[in-house]
Amino acid sequence: MTMLEVEGLGSHYGRIPALRGIDLHVGAGELVALVGANGAGKTTLLRALSGVQPVSAGRVRFEGVDITTAAADKRVRLGIVQVPEGRQVFGPLSVEDNLRLGAYLRSKAEAALGIERVYAMFPVLKQKRKEPAGTLSGGQQQMLAMGRGLMSLPKLLLLDEPSMGLAPKLVEEIFACVRALKSASTTIFLVDQNARAALAVADRAYVLETGRVVLSGSGAGLLEDEQVKEAYLGL
Repeated sequence: MTMLEVEGLGSHYGRIPALRGIDLHVGAGELVALVGANGAGKTTLLRALSGVQPVSAGRVRFEGVDITTAAADKRVRLGIVQVPEGRQVFGPLSVEDNLRLGAYLRSKAEAALGIERVYAMFPVLKQKRKEPAGTLSGGQQQMLAMGRGLMSLPKLLLLDEPSMGLAPKLVEEIFACVRALKSASTTIFLVDQNARAALAVADRAYVLETGRVVLSGSGAGLLEDEQVKEAYLGL
C-alpha cells in the first residue's frame, strides 16, 4: 500500500525555485532514502512534506488523502513526524521532559508506553533521563531527537540528516537504530548526505540534483550505479 505519494511537487524561495516537479512515493513499511549534494533541495522537500515549507505546484497525498495545503499540526495528527536536521533538542530540559514533549498529542498511558519503547531502543537515554539534554554528546542528542519523534507514534517518520556531524562510530550506531526501526516496520523517509550508509539501509532511493529527481531505484541498485558511485560515493 502506498502511504505517501508526491506528484509534480514544486516549491520556491521567493522567485528562486527550490523543488521542480518532484515525483516519488513511499509504501507502508518501506525505508526510502533521498540522497544528493548540499543545496540539492533535500531538506526543503522534507519541510514541504511536513507542511512548514510552502508548495507552489503539485500534490501530496498521505494514505490517499490530499494534504497539499494541510497545516503542519494537522499532518502530525495524521501521523507524519519529522526528526529535524541538527537535532534541535531542548538543552535545559531533562532527557525525559524532551521525550514527553514529543507525546503532547498522546494520552498519559500512550506517553508512558512510548517512553519505555524509546528507553528499550536507546538504553543510554534511560541512564541519563534526569540530565539536561544539552549535556548529552552529539550522538546521544540524535538518539534523543529520534526518540522524541517516536513518542508521537508516527505512521511516517521523516529523518533529516541523522548522521550529520557525528564521528564514524556514532554514525554506525545511528544507522543501527535506523535499521532497528525498519525491522519494527516503521515507515521511514530518510535524507542523509552519507549516501553509502543511506543507500545500504534503504529498500528504495531517489537521487536529487538542483531540486529534481534524476535517478531512482533500489538502494542496492543505486549503490552499484556508476553515476552514483562517481558523484556521491567517491569511487
